Amino acid sequence: MSNHRPAQPNTHYDVIIIGAGASGLYCALTAGRRGRRVLVLDHANKAGKKILMSGGGRCNFTNYFVEPEHFIGTNPHFCKSALSRYPSWEFIGLVEAHKIPYHEREHGQLFCDDSAQDILQMLLDECTAAGVQVRLSTQIESVRTLDNDKNARFELVTTKQLSKKEKQARKEANNQTKLPQTNYCCDSLVVATGGLSIPTMGASGLGYELAQQFGHTLIATDASLVPFTFTDKTGELIRALAGISLPVIASNERISFKLPLLFTHRGLSGPSMLQLSNYWYSGEAIEINLLPETDIIELLLTHKKTHPKQLIRTVLSESTHNALPKKLLTTLQTMLWEDVKDTELANIKDERLIEIGSTINSWQLKPSGTEGYRTAEVTRGGIKTDDVSSKTMESKCQDGLYFIGEVLDVTGWLGGYNFQWAWASGFVCGEVV
Repeated sequence: MSNHRPAQPNTHYDVIIIGAGASGLYCALTAGRRGRRVLVLDHANKAGKKILMSGGGRCNFTNYFVEPEHFIGTNPHFCKSALSRYPSWEFIGLVEAHKIPYHEREHGQLFCDDSAQDILQMLLDECTAAGVQVRLSTQIESVRTLDNDKNARFELVTTKQLSKKEKQARKEANNQTKLPQTNYCCDSLVVATGGLSIPTMGASGLGYELAQQFGHTLIATDASLVPFTFTDKTGELIRALAGISLPVIASNERISFKLPLLFTHRGLSGPSMLQLSNYWYSGEAIEINLLPETDIIELLLTHKKTHPKQLIRTVLSESTHNALPKKLLTTLQTMLWEDVKDTELANIKDERLIEIGSTINSWQLKPSGTEGYRTAEVTRGGIKTDDVSSKTMESKCQDGLYFIGEVLDVTGWLGGYNFQWAWASGFVCGEVV
């Protein structure tokens, strides 16, 4: 590669970071504080788009209780070093230093009082203070190594991303000329491109392509922290219940979550379903305990002895710890005991009551799929971590190349964990680039 053209002086940087999201910006401000000349490039027209839409616009920026078991990946130990070196208290301290008001919700989740914009502005302000340059609407055309350049390891060829208005103007002017290119050089290249989730926010597979270019292996990717969909009669039943929410225990053979469930027009959502999706694979069944505080079998059999003239729906609407919503109870009746809905308990066989109770406490469902990357909060899978240093995030396949954040095969639970991984991986990388 000796035929490269020397880069223009103003396009040479110590560190170039591809991706102006959570991990990329945190890495940039950390490296910038160390006096490194840092450039952040992103093809989107705004930085931190996923930050802005996260947490319903309030940004669940971290969690008080962050442990390695809140993350999944083929190497569950990979995340430990970064998380221990940059605990959530560090980020909370930065938030407090910027006087951003926040509050705690259930399970240690921390949200902005006002807007996710506060977190993004904090990151951008810190980047500005550290001398970091952020260039948006920039498309990466190619990346290559510079074997014979003592000052730089990588050269990036970029073009400007045109806005819709600019594209239309070129089309009307019949402008066929190629867009001008800019070449950048750097010693350290950081890939912080995120995953494939929410393509409307600009998600792309660029990070995975770059990883493969430099010899890395990918773990199969899938939409995660995502609602389940159903296409059979169960789907029709669920759609009829859209808007109903209740606390449940959702589980499969790997894990169990005691969290709220939400019926929607598309399927099953809510924290319990999103968490379970991290551990679900296509074709598998899930189990939902609709009344986790009550043993329905015991309840029905006991009432058969003590209140033999009662109906099943009466028992379930009056006697349970958290009574089922009326609409859900009616639907379950149609699905499970329509033929005995007006039959007194005394006249229903124990076996039938056991069957009904068992279904309510362990409703077996097989999702047809999920809503996919369109609504997924994260991407499961990614760059295999065996070939990345857990201490620095540097590639073991290419000196000077680093991977941080969601592009790696590290996926956190719902509740601020994926942001904490972004801050932690960005920090440990920013300390060494």
